Amino acid sequence: MAEVSNYTEDSIRSLDWKEHIRMRPGMYIGKLGDGSAQDDGIYVLVKEVIDNAIDEHMMGFGKTIDVKISDHRVEIRDYGRGIPLGKVVDCVSKINTGGKYDSG
Repeated sequence: MAEVSNYTEDSIRSLDWKEHIRMRPGMYIGKLGDGSAQDDGIYVLVKEVIDNAIDEHMMGFGKTIDVKISDHRVEIRDYGRGIPLGKVVDCVSKINTGGKYDSG
């Protein structure tokens, strides 16, 4: 039989979105692992960045896609349009911020 616990209204918390991501990153990027499985979070993130680079290239904005992997680092550069400078802080610090939501 399960141990009796006091699961009441007081057990429910609302976290700031950043705090929630820090506590449960696997909910956003997939499994947290050591890089040995294809669905580990790092691969999900790398795939997303490469997908965005390919999108820029296919739309005619990126001329080259560079991918460099060394010393436990991955660098990806697409030479595309980038993020408009006035929105860089929002795009890299606020979840669900981007420019492709209206593109169908």
